[in-house]
Amino acid sequence: METDRLYFRHLLAGTDVGADNDLARQMVNLVYLVGDRASGEAMVIDAAYDVAGITDALAADGMRLTGALVTHYHQDHVGGDMMGHHIEGLAELLTLQSVPVHVQSDEAPWVRRVTGVSKTDLVEHHSGDVVTVGDVRIEIIHTPGHTPGSQCFLVDGRLVAGDTLFLRGCGRTDLPGGDPAALYESLTRRLARVPDDTVLYPGHLYSPELSAPMGATRRHNGVFGPANLEEWLALFA
Repeated sequence: METDRLYFRHLLAGTDVGADNDLARQMVNLVYLVGDRASGEAMVIDAAYDVAGITDALAADGMRLTGALVTHYHQDHVGGDMMGHHIEGLAELLTLQSVPVHVQSDEAPWVRRVTGVSKTDLVEHHSGDVVTVGDVRIEIIHTPGHTPGSQCFLVDGRLVAGDTLFLRGCGRTDLPGGDPAALYESLTRRLARVPDDTVLYPGHLYSPELSAPMGATRRHNGVFGPANLEEWLALFA
């Protein structure tokens, strides 16, 4: 069964990787590793801050990197310059190991602009596409709003959501490319097909818990409280 083969691990930036990076400790990004234990292949989701530490963690688990997945273009998830700091990310990862970088098609130009990686480094996707690592299937769900090409990854009862959805709250929409109406649709319609027993794994550790079932998140996260778009915009736009 896929569950028996699934390799799934999180790394907390500023603690598990990039422990000496003050910005990483402040931003509390979560990096995820997803792979197939049988084949030894793995992909990294949102490689940032300490790419050598990420690849070392994979090697210590007997896994090898075969690809990278991107939830969205912000520098704390893909690398680049932010607030006077340079964050390691995709560019540095590709110097260590040349692997395909999977992005949503609407996000590709933003990722190239922020990281400096080339178009040939990226594999562009649409919602519903499936990426495989070994025999493990990772379904892509396009969830625009936080950014134009934000995407979530559904794998074996787990939803890696980046900054689209947190256990408490959701991604902000006042940065370049943000769209509050699109985020409302992503939360209430595009993610509606994700079952309640699917476990949500967000892009930042903004709550005491690392993860929670989607059903509990829908009940307790205030972003699901408004009855319609107008109410939602009044509270969260």
